[in-house]
Amino acid sequence: MLDCHKPIVGSINGVAAGIGVQMALSCDLLVAADEARFVQVFARRGIVPDGGAAFLLPRIIGLNRAKELLFLGDDLSAVDAERIGIVNRVVPGAELMEATRALAQRLAVGPTQAIGLTKALIHRSLTVDFATSLELEAFYQAANARTEDAREGLMSFVERRTPTFKGR
Repeated sequence: MLDCHKPIVGSINGVAAGIGVQMALSCDLLVAADEARFVQVFARRGIVPDGGAAFLLPRIIGLNRAKELLFLGDDLSAVDAERIGIVNRVVPGAELMEATRALAQRLAVGPTQAIGLTKALIHRSLTVDFATSLELEAFYQAANARTEDAREGLMSFVERRTPTFKGR
């Protein structure tokens, strides 16, 4: 999921536990129903985390919060998950699918090439130094500049209109 060129929008309705949390953490954008809960059950069962928990959690919520969740295995409400950065939005359960679709639709009509390159750039930035990150930005900007969507974005700015992206 992390290597997928396209952004992944997920939704959680109910309990995400263990590997289910890691799958949720691998989403680029995540919407949760207000009754959803997240629990890293590993410590409760006397086992070591898997599925990328030790990689993903510190990068998303910070080292100390990740340790707390993984060491203690406490349930985390959807509201608390939003507060610490695990989910992007919390909505009433009846509105979950509508909110998730709306977010995905916004991405789908956007400059999909630029969004995909931005996703790759963000993930690469976690493993390189600042100078290399700047070099990658320049490389990705040059690659994106050749797309129809980049030209459309600039023209729409000059013409003071809303862009119409085509994913090319």
